[in-house]
Amino acid sequence: MLRLLGILGTIVAAIGAALVTWPQFFRLERSFPFAQIVSLRPIVVLLFVAIAVVALLLCLPRRTRSFAAAIATIAILAAVANAGTLALRGLGSTHLPEPTADSIRVMTWNTAGAATDIDAVVKTAIAMQVDIVALPETNSETGTKIAVAMRDRGNPMWVHHENFEGWDANWTTLLISPELGDYAVVESAAFGETNTSIVPSVVAMPVDGNGPVVVAAHAVAPREDDMSHWRSDLRWLADQCATDNVIMAGDFNATVDHMGRLGTDGGHLGRCTDAATSTGNGAVGTWDSSWPALLGTPIDHVMATDAWTPTGSVVLTSLDGTASDHRPVVVQLEPAG
Repeated sequence: MLRLLGILGTIVAAIGAALVTWPQFFRLERSFPFAQIVSLRPIVVLLFVAIAVVALLLCLPRRTRSFAAAIATIAILAAVANAGTLALRGLGSTHLPEPTADSIRVMTWNTAGAATDIDAVVKTAIAMQVDIVALPETNSETGTKIAVAMRDRGNPMWVHHENFEGWDANWTTLLISPELGDYAVVESAAFGETNTSIVPSVVAMPVDGNGPVVVAAHAVAPREDDMSHWRSDLRWLADQCATDNVIMAGDFNATVDHMGRLGTDGGHLGRCTDAATSTGNGAVGTWDSSWPALLGTPIDHVMATDAWTPTGSVVLTSLDGTASDHRPVVVQLEPAG
């Protein structure tokens, strides 16, 4: 009887490890609670390592040796699989090449409203020489102050925004350098009809038709009560990346794990590919900034269609503990070909 229970326990453990390591295989990557678990891969690695250590200790008594060895093997394999996934996506690169005449630098930073000082945003944007800034949870007044301060320091920006009324989390602001041309915001409505559902995104089109469509994205967080809204937000954002020339940046409240089956033509989300994953930062956590970067969750992204080639990215940690609970991400893009 104990032997049978041990076999059943081993089977259940193996299935459980597979579910939390690769929920995409089971089409559970956007289902509660697997969506939440897979977003914490570094923590999952540590948990599997801890389970392996305990199981190896339980191998000492002869009575539990077989079952404990099986559990230790499963835990070690799962830890290696999760750690390998993180390593392939990139554990940290701080390299941005020198900008060229054609390059575009894009920054996204969920400022958490008043939690982030305006001057911090301005100094960071200017120091990183950015051309596009996506600012979820930043209202139009704050966005205008940032643009004015940047203009006064020699880096003018046009200000675009979208809001669903209410506090800062219901706003998203997008700054675009005049050097990229004139842009106009596509008229939208709330609740997932022509925008994301609970918090807004901004879609800006080039007025003369030349240049990329620029999207400042903000999907709702995948809380248990908001899972359907979160899933519809990701689908809507994927639809914005259906054309040839799109740059999309913001707080997606999703890792690339959650984007399974939402990509087309090799993209992660629609035809857009995550630039950080392509340039060595795909596993560096952008939230929560109070955690070490390699234990956090990479939910803030700069993405682009294959009209653009990412040549470098950085996840900035210098303001940890002094500003938003999100870290800024900066990416350099070059026109493909």
